[in-house]
Amino acid sequence: MIKAMRTAASGMVAQQMNVDNIANNLANVNTTGFKRSKIEFQDVLYQNYRKAGTASAIGTEIPTGLSIGYGVRPASSTRQYSTGDLQLTSNPLDLAISGDGFFQVQQPDGTTAYTRDGTFKLSADGRLVTSDGFYLQPEVTLPEDTVSVSVGVDGTIEVMQFGQEEATQVGQIELARFINPAGLSGIGRNLFVPTSASGSALTDYPGQNGLGTIDQGYLEMSNVKVVDEMVNMIVAQRAYEMNSKAIQTADDMAGVANNLKR
Repeated sequence: MIKAMRTAASGMVAQQMNVDNIANNLANVNTTGFKRSKIEFQDVLYQNYRKAGTASAIGTEIPTGLSIGYGVRPASSTRQYSTGDLQLTSNPLDLAISGDGFFQVQQPDGTTAYTRDGTFKLSADGRLVTSDGFYLQPEVTLPEDTVSVSVGVDGTIEVMQFGQEEATQVGQIELARFINPAGLSGIGRNLFVPTSASGSALTDYPGQNGLGTIDQGYLEMSNVKVVDEMVNMIVAQRAYEMNSKAIQTADDMAGVANNLKR
């Protein structure tokens, strides 16, 4: 009965973490470029009372064994990189990736981080930056007399300058992709950094080598589906309640055993 309590307690801890993850998904339902994550679970060690395939007392082989598990444990949290819905903003500096790939931005320490958040702004010197002021890589600088900006599906950035009749190309966006994007580490601010599990970044222009294309004037919204998350929360809540009921049942059984002499 003590074993049942510990087993059920592990289930309660696992479902609590599951609810925490669902809450984070729901909290970021309006976060640009956010990718929902899912908690994955594994069963833990088993106590084997009798192994399958061992010889019985009468010389036959036991077809099935007898074992009792010790509960569950969270094994991993996996981000799902399906593309979110594109929202029209009509802002020429809002960019969305239609397909695979990440924008590259330079962090203050000089390292490169990766994001699906295309809400770019202009710095005081005309460079494209994120909402936190991180520079887009490769750097793109717009002339001071820029009248309008056009970004092609291949990432080509052209500007119309005051007094000119033809557009001038000032740069081209490069995207990065990873063999295992689920191995990226989220560091907040809609940024990811590579790990040994994700592999190194493979860079190229949009539309090349499996990379997505650029949609100007759009933003990729979160891929969180509120209805799905609410259903998952109900399932997690019921699982939590059932595990708590198992603890209560084990406690009642222990009470009966303690009162046998009375």
